[in-house]
Amino acid sequence: MKLKFYIYTFFAFLLTVIILSFPAACLSFSLNGLNLWFQRMIPTLFPFMVLSGIMIRMNLTSSFVKVLKPLMGRIFQLSDPCIYGIVIGFLCGFPMGAHVTAQLYTQKQINKKEASLLLAFCNNIGPVYFLSFVLPTLKLTETVPYLFAMYGLPFFYGLFLRYTIYRQSITLKPKTPVFSSPASLLSALDESVFSSLYSIAKLGGYMVFFNLLFILPVLFLRLLPLSIGLSDTLTGSVGCLLEITGGIGMLKNKAPLWVLCVLPFGGLSCIVQTYSMIKDTDLSITEYVMHKMILTAITVFYYLLSTGVSFLP
Repeated sequence: MKLKFYIYTFFAFLLTVIILSFPAACLSFSLNGLNLWFQRMIPTLFPFMVLSGIMIRMNLTSSFVKVLKPLMGRIFQLSDPCIYGIVIGFLCGFPMGAHVTAQLYTQKQINKKEASLLLAFCNNIGPVYFLSFVLPTLKLTETVPYLFAMYGLPFFYGLFLRYTIYRQSITLKPKTPVFSSPASLLSALDESVFSSLYSIAKLGGYMVFFNLLFILPVLFLRLLPLSIGLSDTLTGSVGCLLEITGGIGMLKNKAPLWVLCVLPFGGLSCIVQTYSMIKDTDLSITEYVMHKMILTAITVFYYLLSTGVSFLP
């Protein structure tokens, strides 16, 4: 505990000194995080957060998945709220997978084992973000192999978990969940807007903070004479591990395979944001990180086999 205390104190002191010594650079990185949050996160996530919150509070999840239930229910053998969590997690993307899972669990529509299963494979980068920002920035025109890596691999990983680790802990026959009394439309809307504003504001804070941390690899690379001419590439590569959107924006198309392999992990900012979504529950962030690392390793293996080239910048 004392060692952790000294490490945290040293890091806080170091970051304070850096901010005071390089205010212009720190301001630039922070503004970049703020702009990314305002231009990317709010328009793509906030409406889905509100809509999903309304549906969960009004117990409308079963109706929503009615069309997909014959197929998805047969494949996963899970309850309607679980199928809803899978669909929303894959369609709306990170961090909606964690957000919806936590909501369903808090509302007692799914149990802890079901929530842990959903969290293991449903909290991924969203397809709108992937198709409209990632692939164009990387200048990749062929979408099918990359869509399979981004969404097909997690889907089959979740299927594997369902019938191995969670085979006995979740009964094969879907159960009728215990729903709480449905809220009225106005009440559900009010609660969903308030909850979504709180969640999206936290995500913005994390994006600003982790984009600020880009200053650390920038200063470190200045000390390395061999990094001259590669500072943006190396900073962007390290930045992807801190905050994926800012790292991609800095890298552009200089290291596409590196970006594609880091996307399943999402960066430290995504990990912390996921923790903020589930911290009021007893779901494990350590278990979540473990599954993310496994999915990242599977993705790296997939790209090495399919491309035959190095994914490093």
